[in-house]
Amino acid sequence: MDTAVSPETTAAGRLADLRRAMDEAGVDAYLVPHGDEHHGEFIAPYAERLKWLTGFSGSAGFAIVLADRAAIFVDGRYTLQVRTQVDGALYEYAHLVDEPPHKWLKENLPQKAVVGFDPHLHTPGALMRLEAAASKAGGELKPVAKNLIDAVWIDQPARPAENVIVYSDKFAGRSSADKRALLAKVIAADGLDAFLVSALDSIAWLFNIRGGDVAYSPLVYAYALVLKDGKAVLFIDEAKVTAEVRAHLGADVRLAPYDGLEEGFVDLDAKVAQIGIDQATASRWVFGVIETAGHTAKPSADPVTALKAPKHPAELDCVREAHVRDGAALTRFLAWLDEEGPKGTLDEVSASEKLDAFRAESNLYLGPSFPTIAGAGANGAVVHYRAEAKTAAKIKPDMLFLIDSGGQYLDGTTDVTRTVAIGTPTAEQKRRFTLVLKGHIALARARFVKGTTGSQLDALARAPLWVDGVDFDHGTGHGVGTYLGVHEGPQRISKVGNTVALEPGMVISNEPGYYKTGEYGIRIENLVAVVEAKAPTGAEKPLLEFETITFAPLDLKLVDEALLDAGEKAWLNEYHATVREKLSPLVDEKTRVWLERVAGSVH
Repeated sequence: MDTAVSPETTAAGRLADLRRAMDEAGVDAYLVPHGDEHHGEFIAPYAERLKWLTGFSGSAGFAIVLADRAAIFVDGRYTLQVRTQVDGALYEYAHLVDEPPHKWLKENLPQKAVVGFDPHLHTPGALMRLEAAASKAGGELKPVAKNLIDAVWIDQPARPAENVIVYSDKFAGRSSADKRALLAKVIAADGLDAFLVSALDSIAWLFNIRGGDVAYSPLVYAYALVLKDGKAVLFIDEAKVTAEVRAHLGADVRLAPYDGLEEGFVDLDAKVAQIGIDQATASRWVFGVIETAGHTAKPSADPVTALKAPKHPAELDCVREAHVRDGAALTRFLAWLDEEGPKGTLDEVSASEKLDAFRAESNLYLGPSFPTIAGAGANGAVVHYRAEAKTAAKIKPDMLFLIDSGGQYLDGTTDVTRTVAIGTPTAEQKRRFTLVLKGHIALARARFVKGTTGSQLDALARAPLWVDGVDFDHGTGHGVGTYLGVHEGPQRISKVGNTVALEPGMVISNEPGYYKTGEYGIRIENLVAVVEAKAPTGAEKPLLEFETITFAPLDLKLVDEALLDAGEKAWLNEYHATVREKLSPLVDEKTRVWLERVAGSVH
C-alpha cells in the first residue's frame, strides 16, 4: 500500500486519513489497541498509535473504527479523562470491561464486513473473542501486514536508538550464563527444544542487560530464542549493542537483527521442533512466524517470570539499599510539603516535580518507575489519577493529599504511597485512615506457612474496613522488579484467585486504601520482601513472613490511637523508630528535626 498524506493536526483529519487507508487495504473496520509488539505495561512514543489517532493518553484503551462510526474503550480509571481528551462527535465512549470491544463489535459490525488488524499488536488469546464476535455478526478478521496508522502517521517518531547497557552481576546477583542454565533446565523438563522469550522484562533479566527504549522501565526491544542447552539467539537492533555488551553476552549468545525473526526461524535447525511461547506476551504474528517456518509453537507460560520473581540474596541487599535512599528523598519531600502545603501555592504537578527533584540528587537514580499519582482532595479518590499541568488541582489547607510514586535506581525499583493531612483532618478521615493502617499492619505482621498464596492473605488487609462496611476495589499487592518493571508477576495479593505461592525473596507491595468519591482518597503503601520466619517449637511446616523495606514516616495526625490495639501500636512505634534510625543520617538537619517530631510514638 502506498498511502501518503500530509500530517493532520485535528482528530477528525487523522480519522479521515485512517479511513482512506482502510479503503485502500480493503477492510471495513480497523482495530487500534494501546500497545506494542511485546504487550508490556509501558510503550515507546512510536507505538502510541491510539493517542495519535484519538488524543487519549491513558495507559489502557482500545478503539474500533468503522467506515461511518468509531468507538473508544477505556476502563473505570479513565472515564472522566477520555471525555476531556477525545471528541465525542467522532467516537462513542465505551467501558473496556462492561462493554468490551468484542461485544461492541458483535452488535455494530455490518454483515460481511472485514475487520483489519495488525497481527504484531494482538495476542492469540485477545483475538479469540474478537474473531468469534465478528463471525457472529457475519464478518471476519483479516491481518493487515502494514499497520494502517503507521501508513498515515507521517511524523511518527522513530524507533528508539539508545544503546544497551550491561547490568552488573553485583546488582543482579547471578551471571547471565547462570540464569540461562536455570532456564535451560526448565525448557528441557517441559519437553521443549527451545523457548522464544518475547516479554521485554524477561529478556532484560535473563541477559543482565538494560536499555532506554521504554518509558519508566529500563528495557530494550528484542526477542530471545533460548535453546535447551542454554545457548541463545538475541534478536535485537545490533546498532545498540556496544563492544562491551557483546563481550558480556559471550560466545553462547548469537546476535541477529530485531526485524530478522522470520529469517531466523527459517534458518533454524529442524531438530529444534517444539518451541515454547507465551500467549500473554507474544503476538499472533510471532506464532505465525514459528509455524510458517515448520516448527511447532507450543503455548506455555513464560518460565522466566517465575525464575526472576524470587530475588537473589545479593539482589535483595541492593534493593534494600535503594529503598533507604528513596525513603530519605521522600522524607525530605514530606518535610517540605508539611511547610509549603498549607500556604495554598502548590498544585499536584509542582509537588510531583519537587519529589522527583529530591530523588534525582542520587547518582544512582535513573528516573520515575511510573507516572506519579498526586491527588489533592477529591482527586485522591481516583485510584489511578494523573495530574495534567493545565488541570492540576491546588493543594490547600483542610484536605487530604495522596501521592503514589516510585523511582528507578540502578540497584532497585521503588513504589510507595503516603497520604497526608494538609491542615486538620476530620474525624471521619482519621477513622478511615486508621482502618486502612490497621489493615496495612495486619498484612505487614502476617506469618504464614510455605505454600500460601497472596489471595489467601488478602482479607487481612480488608477486614478492618469491612467492619465499617467499606472496602477498596483494587488489588492489595503486586510484585516489583529490580531495576525493572514496577509491576511484575506472578505473585500478587488480591481478592481474585492467585495460585502462585509466595516464596522467599519475592518483593511485593502492601497497599490497602479507602476512597470516598468526590471527597478524598487514602492509601498506605510500603514494599515488603518475603523472608523465612523462625518457626516455633513443634511447627510442622516452614514459616514465612514479610520484611518491610520501605521507610518513610506515616502521618500521625491522621491516626486515631483509640482504634489501635497494643500490637498495632507496637508495630507502628517500631516502624517509626527504624525510619528515624535509617534516614536521619541521610537527610539535612532541618528535615532531621522534622522527622524526630513527626515520626514519634503512639500511646
